[in-house]
Amino acid sequence: MSRIGRMPIAIPAGVEVKIEDQIVTVKRGKDVLTQKIHPDMTVKIEDQNIVVSRPSDEKKHRELHGLTRSLVNNMIVGLSEGFAKNLEINGVGYKAAKQGKKLVLNVGFSHPIELEEPEGITIDVPAANRIIVKGADKQMVGETAAKIRAFRKPDPYKGKGIKYDFEVLRLKEGKTGAKGKGK
Repeated sequence: MSRIGRMPIAIPAGVEVKIEDQIVTVKRGKDVLTQKIHPDMTVKIEDQNIVVSRPSDEKKHRELHGLTRSLVNNMIVGLSEGFAKNLEINGVGYKAAKQGKKLVLNVGFSHPIELEEPEGITIDVPAANRIIVKGADKQMVGETAAKIRAFRKPDPYKGKGIKYDFEVLRLKEGKTGAKGKGK
């Protein structure tokens, strides 16, 4: 059996879970997340725990078992704790600022780049060179952070650009000039 798939998911206080047809809905206050589940998988609520089961031991069902459990667990963790990604900006004159619901980036282009906050995602700028993307939906948090990073990926020679805080850059060595040779 799948090691991840067989683990039950505890439902924390204040979180409502509804399972109708093949759609799992998780609600906390006014925040709601929904996920469509594969028709072969079975999701049940048993005494304040969510249990995911599979019909057979086929490879496809084993794969879907862990995936389904992870998707449901991410919805519950997202609504109870939330997810966050931290980004750092490196480079002379590179900076970020927040204007209302817009993120404004100055990262070496002739114009500032503006990005509107997606629904359910909050973008914080605690310092001019730091960006924090927060939200309940793990996929949207990661997607938004990747979109911000894509505006100016880290340069492999000087390290300038936008990178994740956990990302370690291995800088390449630049060209070495051969002055005075061959004359």
